[in-house]
Amino acid sequence: MSRWVLHVDLDQFIAAVEVLRRPELRGRPVVVGGDGDPSKRGVVATASYEAREHGVHSGLPMRTALKRCPDAIFLPVDKPAYEAVSEDVMATLREFGVVEVLGWDEAFVDAGDADPAGTARRIQQRVREATELECTVGVGENKLQAKLATGFGKPAGVYTLTYDTWFEVLGDRPTDALWGIGVKTAKRLAGMGIHTVRELATTHPDVVAAQMGPTIGPWLVRIARGVASARVSGEPWLARSRGRERTFQRNIDDWDEVGREIVRLAHEVTADVVAEDRPAVRVVVKVRYAPFFTSTHGRKLPAPTSDADAIAAAALEVLERFTDRRPVRLLGVRAEFGT
Repeated sequence: MSRWVLHVDLDQFIAAVEVLRRPELRGRPVVVGGDGDPSKRGVVATASYEAREHGVHSGLPMRTALKRCPDAIFLPVDKPAYEAVSEDVMATLREFGVVEVLGWDEAFVDAGDADPAGTARRIQQRVREATELECTVGVGENKLQAKLATGFGKPAGVYTLTYDTWFEVLGDRPTDALWGIGVKTAKRLAGMGIHTVRELATTHPDVVAAQMGPTIGPWLVRIARGVASARVSGEPWLARSRGRERTFQRNIDDWDEVGREIVRLAHEVTADVVAEDRPAVRVVVKVRYAPFFTSTHGRKLPAPTSDADAIAAAALEVLERFTDRRPVRLLGVRAEFGT
């Protein structure tokens, strides 16, 4: 008998928390991002379903969100509030078994080997009772299937995806419908004549490995076949990195100033690294040029470190790789941890 994995995903989590705090916003388009001022530069953190109907989504510039949905209510990001509600949700999920936290608003739950759909509905009821939030639950024979099933169940539904239904549901979809395949990888696969999940699944792993590498190639074929781990780990979630970004209300033309901002961000990131009590092993710098083109570069550190000067020096070295010296609207520095 199969053991089942559930993927629990809170619907429009951040927006939903804000609506709970301000019930008068229910049913209205709500956009959360930056300091809540859409006239400033910044990006959308989340949008309610009502706002999404107007084309507003996460990562969209706030000013564009205002143009698309001028009647929306814009609110600032309140991280402590979301973290507190998330903790309540995860505590509720642990009533049902082992929970693997993926972020504020999603987690895997080991559903055991009986009645996963019934467990999913009980989870929805308990989360609603404990927090007044709605969630969607994906059911699968492994974590990949459960994660993808959630997308078909939104909002507030339960959807099951198994080996038996895998190709019926996903076979004709583009490869980037798979969890783990992004736009760049999908383009590389398309260059090989592989456009759909079914085409990837039926390609010999060695063929994909020749283009994508000996590890990534076979893994891509496995996930196209719906094969993945079913182990749900209850170990505490550890961040893979810590990063800081700053959007500037005026473009920075002077790259000496860009360097100073990178140092400032690197010191802020180092404070997060120290708080994490885990040394950084790699530094990544992100530059978003005006109007909105983004580029990133990174480098491995000579040795793991939590030293601010070492991380700042590495960030400046990475900055030298940006040969395009156009005006800048956003900068970011990320410190990555070892496994």
